[in-house]
Amino acid sequence: MIAALAFLTVVGRGQPTGPRAVPWFPVVGALVGAAVGAVWWGADEWWPPAVAGALAVASDLVLTGLLHLDGLADAADGLLPPMDRESRMAVMSKGDVGAFAIGVVGTVLPLRLASFASMEPRVALVAALWCASRTVMAVGATALPPAHAGGTTALFRGASPAVPAAVGAVLCLALAAPDPARTVAGLVGVVAGAAAVLALSQRRLGGVTGDVLGAAGLIGETVGLVVASARW
Repeated sequence: MIAALAFLTVVGRGQPTGPRAVPWFPVVGALVGAAVGAVWWGADEWWPPAVAGALAVASDLVLTGLLHLDGLADAADGLLPPMDRESRMAVMSKGDVGAFAIGVVGTVLPLRLASFASMEPRVALVAALWCASRTVMAVGATALPPAHAGGTTALFRGASPAVPAAVGAVLCLALAAPDPARTVAGLVGVVAGAAAVLALSQRRLGGVTGDVLGAAGLIGETVGLVVASARW
């Protein structure tokens, strides 16, 4: 579990990761989501919904060390513009931020904030959505080929996607119990959003990278939050 925490959060940074970390991805996602949900719930007791939502978004960025947000920015610059595969890989390996990154990040963060601000705080909901996003990340990292041999996702080669998928399904559905209709709808949104990013990467890069996994997680969570915040 420490290896999964080190890869997905700021906890345990510097610890080596590998195939053994993969089954723990859904559990770590649920823990991070529960922490974000707790911040959201606590902040809502003191501040207006918009401030509470902003603090929830900020807590997620702190817990993940902005790693997934950085992946989203790099993936946007590499996957969205019209260019060949080699150029895409070169762009994603740089630390520059282009127009596509600014546009995507500038859309995703306000959507997350607005989604939080439009709902009553639900800790279990956030835990379930974050669990689902890490589950899809784990499946993508193990079921899809790495875009390049020395990339981050190559570290997980040999792990089975079936184990995190099963763990994630059971845990996510258990967390959906307090508000099943809204949470299950949000879970469908997470899987659809994250899978769309992975499919785009597979088509344009021939595989996935660490940046793509981070982007898939963030996009999935955001779609899930938007769906969950609808007027049911």
